[in-house]
Amino acid sequence: MILDLLPVRTAGAAENMAADFLLLQRYPEPARARFRHYDWRAPAFTFGYSQKIAYVREQLAQILSSGVERVVPNALSVDLTRRPTGGGIVDHRDDWTFALVIPRGHALYDARATESYRQVHAALTAALRYQSQPVILKERCEPDSASCGSELARDSGPSVCFTRPELYDVLHADTGAKVAGAAQKRTKHGLLFQGSIAKPVLSPSVDWDAFADSFTTRLAALLGAEATPTPWPEFAEGEHDGLTEQYSSPEWIEYR
Repeated sequence: MILDLLPVRTAGAAENMAADFLLLQRYPEPARARFRHYDWRAPAFTFGYSQKIAYVREQLAQILSSGVERVVPNALSVDLTRRPTGGGIVDHRDDWTFALVIPRGHALYDARATESYRQVHAALTAALRYQSQPVILKERCEPDSASCGSELARDSGPSVCFTRPELYDVLHADTGAKVAGAAQKRTKHGLLFQGSIAKPVLSPSVDWDAFADSFTTRLAALLGAEATPTPWPEFAEGEHDGLTEQYSSPEWIEYR
């Protein structure tokens, strides 16, 4: 198997989500997985497919008016869209974002959501530890947690990511703060894993280029693949632009 390492791209929220989904739906090959790290053109938030827009707006208003971390004047100053995956609200203003697509037929595609989540985050944890970051996997869940004994990435209720660690999230070993979380989506084509690492929780000394090399090396070993830098695939003409337009539309953002 080949693990395609796609070039880094900077885009808006809708563009990034459209690209991730098309990598899952239009680029599946049984002998290839694909990975990309990407940046954000403007301050951005995304939220899970099943989240209700009223709750998202309420939480976003609180985040943006709290004065905590990076201050953004108002909700109109951020780029917002609904993800094709589950999960809660994710603040992308200072994170390291990635997407991994695993083709149908691979063992991780067939695994339970908790197991694919655990294994990818175990690789991420090891790569951060290689950067001397004190991080651990959350391997026990709280008795009242909705994710206890259930499949991850089900939307059991509204949430704001990085405020409530779930099973197999990555935590700071000293402070208990959430370092990394993710959401997943399985289709007949494969498994899409969208992940986010909160940079402010970690030391400023992290070499993110070296982390990327270490992380993708570990992912390749996990998948039994050879990591190979690969150009972007050719989507059908207008397909990415069309899906970006859909993900930017009020019908998509506000449909729940």
